[in-house]
Amino acid sequence: MATSLVTFGCRDEKITTYRVPKETPPAVAVAPSTANPHAGLNIPAPAATTPPDMAATPVPTATGGDLSWTAPAHWQARPASAMRKATLIIPGDTADQQGELAVTAFPGTVGGNLANLNRWRQQLQLAPITADQLDAALVHLHAGDLHIDVAELLGPVPADGKPRQRVLGAIVPFNGATWFFKLTGPDALVAREKDAFLAFVKTIQPAR
Repeated sequence: MATSLVTFGCRDEKITTYRVPKETPPAVAVAPSTANPHAGLNIPAPAATTPPDMAATPVPTATGGDLSWTAPAHWQARPASAMRKATLIIPGDTADQQGELAVTAFPGTVGGNLANLNRWRQQLQLAPITADQLDAALVHLHAGDLHIDVAELLGPVPADGKPRQRVLGAIVPFNGATWFFKLTGPDALVAREKDAFLAFVKTIQPAR
């Protein structure tokens, strides 16, 4: 089973924002996820201004509130869901090769970073990591006053010949809740979207 970990540069950039309407986070447990130590990735620091590929207009989202962001122009918003703050599709060569960004938020810490990361790992059929491995499995970023923990995971090669799955995830504590920005999809597509995802994460800010 293979895993990957990211090493990110961070610095603040000008943020183009839009509002996400307020919603009560669903009282639903996040599906468990599982572990191997991850190898680092070299990620360029975001530009000092909103990246040119970012959409100039608000991306429609599920009802929810308190954070805002700007999505890459080629990411496609999907209709609102009671379970999510937002869903965006990243087109692939075919319908079964696309990626999906899910934005969710839950009260409190939802068990903390170790539990949250291991839920994602279990979803990829990876073994859980230990508390001693947690710091090496997360990269710490800042967007304004927000602290953001980012992880990248690579699942095993499926026996059925389907593409390996990769996850890029950001965990954002805010206003007594924990927000999750999770991009899941085929290995090659998600790896290709890595820079766009990091630029997207850097636009997250409290809604005004």
